[in-house]
Amino acid sequence: MKGPIVIGAINWDTVLFVKRFPGAGEEVVVDHITEVPGGKAGNTAVAAARLLGRDRAVIFGALGNDSIATEQVRIFSEEGVIVAGLKHTNDRRSGQAYIVVDESGENKIYTHLGANATVTPSDVEDPSRRELISQASVITIMDPPLATATRLAEMAKQIGIRVTFDPGVKSEIGLAGLQPILRNVDFLVSNESEVKNLTGTADSAKAADILRDNNPSLKVVTKLGARGSIEFSAEGQLYCEPLDLQALNLKVTNTVGCGDAFLGAFSAALCEGFSDLEALKWGSCAAGLKATKPETRGSPNRETLMKHLDQVKIRK
Repeated sequence: MKGPIVIGAINWDTVLFVKRFPGAGEEVVVDHITEVPGGKAGNTAVAAARLLGRDRAVIFGALGNDSIATEQVRIFSEEGVIVAGLKHTNDRRSGQAYIVVDESGENKIYTHLGANATVTPSDVEDPSRRELISQASVITIMDPPLATATRLAEMAKQIGIRVTFDPGVKSEIGLAGLQPILRNVDFLVSNESEVKNLTGTADSAKAADILRDNNPSLKVVTKLGARGSIEFSAEGQLYCEPLDLQALNLKVTNTVGCGDAFLGAFSAALCEGFSDLEALKWGSCAAGLKATKPETRGSPNRETLMKHLDQVKIRK
């Protein structure tokens, strides 16, 4: 296998496209509606699979025993994602998200976790999943329950597998609450608001120093949206410019899933043995291309990524 294992949310997304967001108590007309597979981990696993090829990316997570689960498994299998690590439960419905996107591509997301909340530490310690973990190149942790995320990072570190961690909404727990997992993380990947939630500062360099205080080997990757991305480490910093969509005559359509496309591509590059510098380029290029697609899982395949990769510039 020698690809990434991605763990976290798998959702079914109902996406409403509007010209603008409503104010309090206001009604706006929905231009059109789509229903598509989503969830941060689902999106990230598919993004990695499109770049690595079939049967290398693995998804860990939970689904209900419902029609959504059946469709999710079918789609993962079509995309070449290994589904042997999935859990099915009768106690909860499969996760769902309701997303509103305005004409600029910005979004608001409302999520019902459902089965996603049922993944436990004992699930990742299951012998069959342990076997999958032993074959992985990278463990990519998104948004499973915190105790599960912490245990998986610990297991990965014990056997020498690199860990990338995107805390997402868990950044609201604060730095003290995430210290048990951060000590076993190699790459912390988050956006600017999440970094501020964790550290109390919007200054990326100061935040990186705070985050690395108890784990000096931690590499802090901050997604800057339309401004690219930056990595802080003991070796210094790397800044990756965004893909210039205007120069390519491309337009932002939907930013939902851009961060997932970034992390899927970043993890895929690490699995291929590329440097951090090259992984940043893969991530920024994939995120930029995704933004031009209306679907949540609009990440590029390898041919498309490689076509545009040289247009992404790095500054040290």
